[in-house]
Amino acid sequence: MDLKKKMLPRLQITIDKIIQMSVPDERLEVLRSLEEYIQSKIDRREEVNLNFICTHNSRRSQFAQIWAQTAADYFSIAANCYSGGVEVTAFNKSAVESIKRSGFKVETNGDANPRYSVFHSEDRHPILAFSKLFDDPINKAGQFAAVMTCSHADENCPFIPGTEKRIPVRYEDPKEFDGTPEESKMYDARSMQIASEMFYVFSRVSGGKNG
Repeated sequence: MDLKKKMLPRLQITIDKIIQMSVPDERLEVLRSLEEYIQSKIDRREEVNLNFICTHNSRRSQFAQIWAQTAADYFSIAANCYSGGVEVTAFNKSAVESIKRSGFKVETNGDANPRYSVFHSEDRHPILAFSKLFDDPINKAGQFAAVMTCSHADENCPFIPGTEKRIPVRYEDPKEFDGTPEESKMYDARSMQIASEMFYVFSRVSGGKNG
C-alpha cells in the first residue's frame, strides 16, 4: 500500500507544505542521532520503537508522536511511535485543535483526560492520544529510544527503564502563548516545526518500501 496516496485529503495538503519546509542547519545536528538510531534498528532488522517524552505529555510530545507515526507510515517505515510524561494531565485542547486544523480526523472519548483517536488515513488504525506516564501499558515496547522533547523532562528523568538510547530533541513550549491572540498561530507553528522535522528524519531513512 502506498500511504502517500492514502492520507486524508486535507492532511495531504498540509504534508505537501511540510515537505517543502527547510530544516535549519542547527536542527539537523539535533536530529542526526534520531535518524541514526532508526537506521541502525532497520539495518539490524529490529523493531523501531520511539517514545516521545515531555513532562505532562500534553503538547510537544503529543505533536511529536502523531507526526512521527504519520511520517513513518507515509514513507512505509515500520515504526511504533509512543509518547508519555512524568505527570498525567490531559492532551491540551489547543494542541488538539491544531492537529484538527492540519487535517487529521479526531474522535474523542472521555472528559477529565480524554482519549483521542487521531486518524491520518481512512484505512489505518488511529493513533490513540491521551496524557499518560512514559511507562503506561499502552506504550508496549520493552526497548525503545527515549526522545526527550522538553528540557524539564530531560533534566528531571535521569533514568527511564527500557531505554536503549536517550535522544534530546527539544522544542519550545507553545503554552506560553495560552490566552493570547497568537495562541492558535503559535500552536500551529510548533506543530508544523515538529512535523517538518519528523518528515525530514523519516524521509532520509532507507529500508522502507519507498526508501
